[in-house]
Parts: sequence; structure tokens; C-alpha cells
Amino acid sequence: MTKTKANDLEQALSRSRYEWVDKLKELGRELRRDTAGFIGVVLITALVLMAVFAPLISPHDPTEQDLTARLVPPVWYEKGSWGHVFGTDHLGRDILSRAIHGSRVSLWVGVSVVSLAGGFGVVMGLLAGYLGGRTDAFIMRWVDTQVAFPGLLLALIILAVIGPSLTTVVLVLSLNGWMVYGRMTRSAVLAIRQSPYVEAAEVVGCRWPRIIFRHILPNLTSSLLTLGILEFARIVLAEAALSFLGLGIQPPATSWGLDVSMGKNYMFMAWWLVTIPGCAIGITVLAINLVASWLRLISDPQEREKQFARHMAGSMRKAMVLKAETERRQP
Repeated sequence: MTKTKANDLEQALSRSRYEWVDKLKELGRELRRDTAGFIGVVLITALVLMAVFAPLISPHDPTEQDLTARLVPPVWYEKGSWGHVFGTDHLGRDILSRAIHGSRVSLWVGVSVVSLAGGFGVVMGLLAGYLGGRTDAFIMRWVDTQVAFPGLLLALIILAVIGPSLTTVVLVLSLNGWMVYGRMTRSAVLAIRQSPYVEAAEVVGCRWPRIIFRHILPNLTSSLLTLGILEFARIVLAEAALSFLGLGIQPPATSWGLDVSMGKNYMFMAWWLVTIPGCAIGITVLAINLVASWLRLISDPQEREKQFARHMAGSMRKAMVLKAETERRQP
């Protein structure tokens, strides 16, 4: 009897050990069914790899100036050069190298802001939704007061007083972005606060921190993950806007928004100074939105059922067409 139990325990441990592999395979199958999501994941993966290996793949130093090669057009023009595939700017700096290194700033700012603002906002939303009473009233009035004040104006004032830098940009964007996490988390907690598993945890004597972080928070993972990815796209645009206004990333550092700002005076004679970093921003935001839409589909059971039904209907339609063609060809 003891040996049988030991074997059953060993089999259970073996199944749980490789359970994550099965989940990854299932996730890959879901991704193959969604073309838009697959494109988004590929673009995001390429962006991350480009940012990580930027010093190795960039053909030039992004800050290296060469006034003898200023405003060189892209390689497909007659005066273009393979040494500068996307051309150079007004100081002779390579556009491709600056675009590659600019991805580092966008990813770093996006990840930092989503981590700081998301962590603080989720904690505030959990406390407000579960504890209620004066705690809920204080946190929600704080949120309402900060939302009523224009976020961009607040960011510009703080950056103008403190001084623009990478750290201040992250802090300012985090200060302006935690409210959406708090409101969404509070609404979700209020919806599941009376759920049976929460009431059971309260009955057995679990303290409220354990109930909040062990029982409630894991059930909010999918919705918070989708929100975080969407906010990541917004942060990329916000950082580019601040850098374009001159209150974000400062030279000699490189940023897509900063490159657009420096190239706007040459837009009609050297369009690539604005177009290349602008396309990088657009492609990044598009890829993030595609991934967010795919995550929303796979995390919502109703949407997954609809997608599965459409897939099965398409398969049956193809089978019927193939069968009809086969019967028609038979004598």
C-alpha cells in the first residue's frame, strides 16, 4: 500500500514537473491560429533582441559625428551608401544605428514605468476594493483628484522644475499612470469579493494580506497583464512626446522622439530623419496592440469559444468543398 502511494506521488510530481511544457505547447498552438498575434509576437521579439544586442548589431556609434557625410540619403537613392543604409542626419550620425539604440530607451522606460505604476496601482486597488470604508474613500478621492489634473501638464511642470533625464521621465510617467491600475483592480476586487473561495478563506481565519495577495490577486493576472501591455504602448508614445518637446531624453543619448524632434527642421529636404524613427515608434505600438488583443482573446473563455467555433466552421467548409470537388471529378 505504501509503495503504491509512493508511485502515485512520483507520477503526480512527474506530471506537474512537465506541466509548463504542455502549457507552452498549447500557447504556441493558440498563437499559430491567430495571424495578427503571431506577427505582433515576432515584432516584439525582434525589438527586444535588437535592444539587447544593440552594441553588436549597430553598424556605427550612434553618437559619432561626421560632418563630411551629413544628410546622406538612404541606400536606394543614387547618392546613397551601403555604409549608411538609412542615411545620416544633419551631424553625419548614422540613422540606423540611432534607431537601433533608441529601442533601448523605449523598452527601458516602458518596462520601468509599467512595473512601478502597475505595482503601486494594483496594491492601492486591492486595498481599496477589499478593505472598503475610509481606506476605499481616501484612495478613490486621491485617484479622482489626480485624474482631474491634466497628466501631460503635470509631467511638463515637474520636468521643467527638476530637469529632464531618464530617471525623472520614468518617475513622472509612473506618477501619472498608476490610477488606471488602481481603478481597474478595485472594480475587479469588488466583483469577486463575495466569491465562495474568498469567503472560505475568511472562514478558516486567513488574514486580509494573505487573502488579497494569495487568493484574489492571482485571479486578476490575465486582465492586469493585458492592461499592462496596453499601458506599455501608451508609455512608449508618452516618452516620445516628452523627448520631442525637449523635456525627455537629452543629447548625447538617443531616443526615437528626440530624433524626430531634431529632424523636423530638415523634414522637406531630408525626410528620412523623421520617417525612420517615426516608423519605429509606429511599428512598436502596433506590435504591442496586436499582442494585447491576442492575450485578451486567449484569456477570455467566451472569446476562445468563438475563435474555436470559427476555426471549426472554416475546417468544415474546406472539407465540404474538397468533398464536392472529389465527387464532381469522379465519373
